[in-house]
Amino acid sequence: MDVLAHGLWGGVGFYPKGSRKFAAAFGLGMAPDLLSFGLFHVTRPDWISQRILGKVSGPPPFAILPDYVFQAYNITHSLIVWSALFALLWAIRRHPPWIFLAWGLHILCDIPTHTSAYFPTPYLWPFTTPFIEGISWATGWFMATNYTAILLAYLGLFAFRRIATTRLSH
Repeated sequence: MDVLAHGLWGGVGFYPKGSRKFAAAFGLGMAPDLLSFGLFHVTRPDWISQRILGKVSGPPPFAILPDYVFQAYNITHSLIVWSALFALLWAIRRHPPWIFLAWGLHILCDIPTHTSAYFPTPYLWPFTTPFIEGISWATGWFMATNYTAILLAYLGLFAFRRIATTRLSH
């Protein structure tokens, strides 16, 4: 799934909790991709500018990606690593870090929305992962469906909040 959609899905459950929690969940929803590809994009402004200008399309070819991108992707897209971090944060804080679910949702969404051709999701890393031959998130009909679902989720939140506020004021 694209980075923005991950952020929006990550934030949807925390939107009713206020702007700070929404922003944190939005960021955590994008974190696996930002931590994997962010440094590459920051250190390759030529790639970004060519992409913005329409001179290149699609994801960066494997040949130009440094090794750290692949290692970071494995770590940040692993449910094993995520579970260990969730448990550690829970133990330290003495209550579940619910907002960290946005990161887990990112991984779960990536499993069926990546193909084996480009960054299949290593959800069991460091163990052998049986990759799922998913639907590429960049497929037009899927992207339209995904953003429609996001829009409906947020509209549902707005409507629920409005109904609840109306009922409480009467």
